[in-house]
Amino acid sequence: MVPHAGYVCSGMTAARAYEALKRSGHHDVYVVIGPDHYGKVRDVAMCSEDFLTPLGVCRTDKELVESLRGVVPDIPRAHSPEHSVEVQVPFIQTVDPEASILPIIMGRQDPDMAEALSSVLTDACEGRDAVIVASTDMSHYVPKTKAERDDLDVLDRISEMDTEGMYRTVLGRRITMCGYGPTAVAMMMSSECEVLGHTDSYDSLGLDRDAVVGYGCALFR
Repeated sequence: MVPHAGYVCSGMTAARAYEALKRSGHHDVYVVIGPDHYGKVRDVAMCSEDFLTPLGVCRTDKELVESLRGVVPDIPRAHSPEHSVEVQVPFIQTVDPEASILPIIMGRQDPDMAEALSSVLTDACEGRDAVIVASTDMSHYVPKTKAERDDLDVLDRISEMDTEGMYRTVLGRRITMCGYGPTAVAMMMSSECEVLGHTDSYDSLGLDRDAVVGYGCALFR
C-alpha cells in the first residue's frame, strides 16, 4: 500500500514501501490498483497500453491482460487523466527496471467489488510471481490532529488484516481515504501486513496544519 500524491508530498513515504519491495528482487508482474478520481468507470477498468515515463517505457503485461479480457473491461482512455496508477510507475521502474505492470482503476470500491476483483486476480495470477500495489492516500484536507487519529485507526485495522473493520472505520466515520477499495483487494490477497509508516502533507511541506492530506504505507505478504 502506497500513497499517490505529488512526489514532494508523499514520495518519501511511498519510498519506504518500495525500498522494502526492492529487497525482494524481480517479480513477474506488478498489478497496480488505484481509485478512479474522475468518475470515468462504473466498476473497474484495466489498461492494455504501455506507460511512458521519464525513465522510459514500462510495458503492460499482455499475458495478464489477455487472461482478464472479457472479465475486466479494457478502457485505456479512462486511465488517461488518472494519477493514482501513473505516480507508481517510476517507483516500480526504479526498483525493478524489467518490470511489467497491469494498471487497474476502481470506480466501485465496496466490499463486493473488492472481493470480486481479488478473486479474478488470484485466478489470473496463479503460477506467477505477482505484486499487488494498492494506491491510496489517507485523510484529505482535515486538521493534522484529526488526520493522525483517523488514519492511525484505519492503519490499525489494516495491520490486523481486518477488512470489514477497515470498511467500517472508513465509511462509518466518513474518513476521506480515497483508495480503500484497492487496499481491500491487497488485504484479501494477502495473509499478513506490516505498516511501515504514516506522514502527512504538513510533515513534507510544512504548510497548513489545518488542512493536511495523510499518507500511509504498508507491506503485505
